[in-house]
This record gives sequence, structure tokens and C-alpha cells, in this order.
Amino acid sequence: MRQKSKIINKEPIQMDLFVPHKYGFEFKVIVTNKGSSAKKVLLYHNGRGSQESVVGELKSQSQMGYIAVRHLYGNQLYMIAAILAHNLNRELQMVTTPAARGTTVKRAPLWRFVELATVRHRLIRRAGRLSRPSGRLTLTLGANEAVKNELLRFPQALDKAA
Repeated sequence: MRQKSKIINKEPIQMDLFVPHKYGFEFKVIVTNKGSSAKKVLLYHNGRGSQESVVGELKSQSQMGYIAVRHLYGNQLYMIAAILAHNLNRELQMVTTPAARGTTVKRAPLWRFVELATVRHRLIRRAGRLSRPSGRLTLTLGANEAVKNELLRFPQALDKAA
């Protein structure tokens, strides 16, 4: 693929009132066996950002860039637990919310996912108290209607799905 684009002027500008833009070409080579037009293949290739964001979220939110222990099996177990937590987060969101969009040429996900850190801040990192009124373990949170609705949305949607 060849695309005409502006060439960035990297020279220092000294007292020039006008710097003309120079144009050149950017080249991109994609080797594929996909049987589509060049434009669709380019759009599909450029849509890989959603997959890269998943890997970025795994590294930043699930600590996949961290070596937990000195042994192979411990690190493998740590990685499996992190991926399971990530997949559970995504699956819960897919079950409890409708798809936000249809398929696109760039193959963007059908749902607009909330990152694991956002879920953690909204739901898990909450001030609360565990108590046993009438012998039954109960979690008591502050009176916040938005948090209550968010917490109850998951079990209600899972009951409907089951």
C-alpha cells in the first residue's frame, strides 16, 4: 500500500514565517492469504488495536508483566489465574449487557468493555462491613443507590441467563 502524506520537517525553524509542507509517500506491506480487496485487508490489519489493547490491559490490570515467583509452575499458575480473572470480567460484562454494536470491517468487539481496574474501583474497593445479624453473614455498604444497582445487576442478569 502506498499513501501520500506530509513529511515532518525535523530541521530547526529560525525566523521563517512560512514553512511549506513537503509531501512524500508512506508504504505498508501486508502479507496475507485473506481473499479480500486491498482496502478491506488494510482496514482489517489496522483493526488489530483492539487485540493489542487486550494484551495491554492484561499487562497493566492483571499484572501479566510481573514475574511472581522463581519457579516455572508458580508463574504458569499465576498467569492462568490472571487470564481467568480477565476472561471472567469480560464474560460477566457480555452476559449482563447487550452488544453495543454490530460487526465492523476492523473487527472491533461487539461490546464496549469496562476495564478490570474500573470494575475493581467501582465494586471491590468499597468501604463496607461484614456482620452477622441473625447469624447470617451480611455485607453492609454505605447508602449509595448507584453502587447498589451496579452490584445487583450482575446476579439479576445471571439469573435471567440461567
